[in-house]
Amino acid sequence: MDLLEIVGGNRLKGAIKISGAKNAALPILAATIMIDGEIVLRNVPDLADVRQMLVLLDKLGVRSERDETGAIRIQVVDEMNVHAEYELVSKMRASVCVMGPLLAKRRRTQVSMPGGCAIGDRPIGLHVQGLEALGAESELLSGDVLLKAKKLKGDHIFLGGPFGSSVTATANVMMAATLAEGRTVIESAACEPEIIDLANFLNACGARIIGQGTPQITIEGVERLTGAEHRVVADRIEAGTFMVGVAMTNGDVTLEGARLDHLCAVTDCLRRIGVIVESGEKGVVVSSARRLEPVEITTQPYPGFPTDLQAQVMALLSLADGNSVITEKIFPDRFLHVGELSRMGAQLRKEGPTVIVKGVKRLIGAQVMASDLRASAALILAGLAAKGTTQIRRVYHIDRGYERIEEKLAGVGANIRRIKDESGR
Repeated sequence: MDLLEIVGGNRLKGAIKISGAKNAALPILAATIMIDGEIVLRNVPDLADVRQMLVLLDKLGVRSERDETGAIRIQVVDEMNVHAEYELVSKMRASVCVMGPLLAKRRRTQVSMPGGCAIGDRPIGLHVQGLEALGAESELLSGDVLLKAKKLKGDHIFLGGPFGSSVTATANVMMAATLAEGRTVIESAACEPEIIDLANFLNACGARIIGQGTPQITIEGVERLTGAEHRVVADRIEAGTFMVGVAMTNGDVTLEGARLDHLCAVTDCLRRIGVIVESGEKGVVVSSARRLEPVEITTQPYPGFPTDLQAQVMALLSLADGNSVITEKIFPDRFLHVGELSRMGAQLRKEGPTVIVKGVKRLIGAQVMASDLRASAALILAGLAAKGTTQIRRVYHIDRGYERIEEKLAGVGANIRRIKDESGR
């Protein structure tokens, strides 16, 4: 097992190329189940989650290969299997995105519930609710959700959940509706750029979708979808993560390919903190003032501040001059990084879904443990700014969502390397 070792204190300076968005690539890959003919996808990041999705698709009869340009060429060769098994789904929650495409194209799907969660208690309940509205029958079968339908028929569907709209439920219902009979209207649809990118891909394949990027998406069903080429949108969460890293090291970096229009809430927050964010010829240019101001942040569905950047900004605010307040409205328990950042000297106090951040003058390098993907990123950023050496274990989490992160950071001056973890932890 690997760990990342960081010697903090270096100022980041130069340019970083932003990869394609993982959260756009995964549902687009799932959608290929429905498509006749060859699909060519460009700017798909080489990540553990993407590789896992390709393994799952292979089990479902969808063959793929990366060509010499880095593009992935995909084609369905066998439509017999409809079972996404627990062994695969448990490794990556986004695997549930195959549910809608399998139901739409093969009229039946059996998908293991991620982590064995109960329908209704987690967002998978919205997926099933939406697909049932299109005409599917569902039942629980040994920890799997079994859905079947002789045909799907469009309907007016509400997809609002207890913490707002669900991106993956919106994706699943939208994909299934493309091959349903008649018109489907999704209310309280997720507005994320990744949903827009999925809709644009499906439209390139012959779907008829309008309203993507708004809370109301309308889909006119078509009889079939055919192959097309598509370039995956840039990853706004990766871009936001590097923006925070530049701020924490008083750096000056151009994020090539990043899109400010996808980062409005993040940009507003960073500017209030004291970070300089500007649009440049090749992307987004980020630099930082030496004094960081405290702020109050509440995570919200897009276009609000993203939960996927909450941990990273908490690391940044640990160095602000004053007290900040971070409230998590999407995943109220998403605070496992608090304990590890505290090991590095951050002054954090958790009160329910809120963390009070008391800024300190410096963070101190330490041995820390990554608990999840975005917490891993926060610890890396803290290590870049900390005095001394930081070692981060369980970095397999980071490989799920950041493409060659240590290479990209080293390219702009970070003292970071990946080494073998001899402890076995």
